[in-house]
Amino acid sequence: MNYTGSDTARISREYERRARELPSDFYAWSRPANLLFHQQASRACIRLLQRASLFPLRGKRIADVGCGEGTWMLEFMQWGTDPQALCGIDLSVERIARARSRIPQADLRTGNGSELPWPDESFDLVSQFTVFTSILDPELKHAVAREMVRVLRPGGAILWFDFRFNNPRNDQVRGVSAREIRSLFPGCAIKLVPALLAPPLGRLTAGWAWPLAELLHTLPPLRTHYAGLIRRR
Repeated sequence: MNYTGSDTARISREYERRARELPSDFYAWSRPANLLFHQQASRACIRLLQRASLFPLRGKRIADVGCGEGTWMLEFMQWGTDPQALCGIDLSVERIARARSRIPQADLRTGNGSELPWPDESFDLVSQFTVFTSILDPELKHAVAREMVRVLRPGGAILWFDFRFNNPRNDQVRGVSAREIRSLFPGCAIKLVPALLAPPLGRLTAGWAWPLAELLHTLPPLRTHYAGLIRRR
């Protein structure tokens, strides 16, 4: 089924709005909080992959759903994968163009995660970073989840990173609870860990008291995201 309806259009409009209204350096690592968040997310994901004997990523074929400009695919290269083994898909033509300029060897497509353009059992790892939180339509969420499982090889895993709480300042996103994640991937073994210091706290502390930000991050109730690994049973 091709989900090109209102929710996909809404997501595209929302990202266009952000690109138009947010400062160009809003997500730049020159801002201490952004560097803090990236490091905390990376640590959580690497720990999960290590415990599953999937790290480093040498020899792994990887698809990133909602790949944007390729930030996490570049990280996967740091973790050992070859650029030729990377694939990505995103709704934004502009973001895919930017990703192609950064990783020309990768297979990058403009499209919808509900219809991935790759065959069954193509990948050792399928990732998504803050994609599902932007999808408000339950049917679309389930369609994307089914596609991620479809293209996963036996023994492979889905790497999940997303909000677990709603953002009270943004009604265009919605947190995804552990219960909902399990409903999206029935029959799968799911390991979830709270990750990432709450962004308001990170932005408040990272610039002047990085050790304090890391200390606060040790308290699970202050972590707003789930890092997860999802595998077929």
